[in-house]
Amino acid sequence: MAITAAMVGELRAKTDAPMMECKKALTEADGNMEKAEEILRVKLGNKAGKAATRVTAEGIVASFIEGKQGALIEVNCETDFVTKNESFLALCNTAAELVAKHNPASVEAMGALPCEIDGFGPTLEDTRKGLIGKIGENMSFRRFKRVDGTSVTSYLHSGRIGVLVEFEGAESAARDVAMHIAAMKPVALSSADVPAELVAKERSVAEAKAAESGKPPEIVTKMVEGSIAKYLKEVSLMDQAFVKNDKQTIAQMLKENATTVSAFTMYIVGEGIEKKVDDFAAEVAAQVAAAKAS
Repeated sequence: MAITAAMVGELRAKTDAPMMECKKALTEADGNMEKAEEILRVKLGNKAGKAATRVTAEGIVASFIEGKQGALIEVNCETDFVTKNESFLALCNTAAELVAKHNPASVEAMGALPCEIDGFGPTLEDTRKGLIGKIGENMSFRRFKRVDGTSVTSYLHSGRIGVLVEFEGAESAARDVAMHIAAMKPVALSSADVPAELVAKERSVAEAKAAESGKPPEIVTKMVEGSIAKYLKEVSLMDQAFVKNDKQTIAQMLKENATTVSAFTMYIVGEGIEKKVDDFAAEVAAQVAAAKAS
């Protein structure tokens, strides 16, 4: 039976499998759509194993809030294209909900929670592996934060930056803070909370710059302390100028709204992950060679 482009397109729409794989499956099934789907399901299991070794530096941050339970999670994939895939988004949103409701102790424990998407399951980890095969890309759960027992709100910016804010008071003010955090990226709630290693690194740079000035030691010391004070103000949430009104600090805005923020979590997709730099021409050549060989 002749395998038409329309048949390949239909099978691809049903399975999200690569076009060449769809054509091979239809050929093997002599055009029978249901049998071709079964063939792909078997083959995709092997593909999932191969994909699991590839770097996942793209992805999205998802959140889930219900009452005083909330969760923020980063789920990674290989390419930005997959972040628009409905099955991948369902996996991310389901994972966030499971974290909020079941309080897993780790990413591994989260994987054992019940989940079924697109016929894959019965656990979240089984679903992840199944979707790797279906979509054809590696994907992984990287990290999550769960909050319970305090008011919580979140803000997601294009799915690439996610912020969870723990607060008491007005949610509108807390959400404004979450948006501010996504824009200004503070490293700590207050200057006292800035990690010592970051302060030490900044001090080392300031000392080197001040030493080049040729000024007396007592002036150099004041220059260094001034630089540190400026740095702490720039990276501490409460001291930052509010993005919606730079005439007041975040601390002042919160006081005005009778709201307190006790903690925040910010995830930026792929932060700290070494990304693979692709040679596009070589990749295309390899695909053409593979197509000819098949």
